[in-house]
Amino acid sequence: MFSGIVEQAATVVAIERQDSNINLTLRCTFTDELSIDQSVAHNGVCLTVVSIDGDTYTVTAIRETLERSNLGGLKVGDRVNLERSMKLNGRLDGHIVQGHVDTTAECVDVADADGSRYFKFKYSVTPEMIAKGYMTVEKGSVTVNGVSLTVCDSERDSFRVAIIPYTFEHTNFRDIKIGSRVNLEFDIIGKYLARLSELTH
Repeated sequence: MFSGIVEQAATVVAIERQDSNINLTLRCTFTDELSIDQSVAHNGVCLTVVSIDGDTYTVTAIRETLERSNLGGLKVGDRVNLERSMKLNGRLDGHIVQGHVDTTAECVDVADADGSRYFKFKYSVTPEMIAKGYMTVEKGSVTVNGVSLTVCDSERDSFRVAIIPYTFEHTNFRDIKIGSRVNLEFDIIGKYLARLSELTH
């Protein structure tokens, strides 16, 4: 489990395709603290460390992950948001994040907000997705590229989030432009409520 509080934006240093999977090798400052089989969220996707070499480590993304996320579009040099799994005695500074990306969205607008920035994201939505809780609500939580954020201007197929300067500088939000694709994980509490409503009606 994660909280959506990004620790670092790591750099992709190598990409190797292996059948329908890809192996991503990244460099970050806490590689020496990682271990084989450890879970780390990459742009909000939970992946397992499979090898470590000096200050770099490698994870493998399978076909389903590539189809549901933006990891398949990464290039060498891209920045990826990292978060190690939560410790049970830690604070939940963000919200409950599983590391299971639901879908991707496109950035359709970036606007200045007196030092901060508003990012607007639009995603494809169907009645079936809504029935599963794949939606946002005003002032609710959403995870964008692994970052826990509060929703504003929630609409049927879009929403905006406000990004403060610290978050902009310390995550790959600084790389997001109009047309960029990001990973979304909708709030797990909303998914459970949607499922409960489906089973009781």
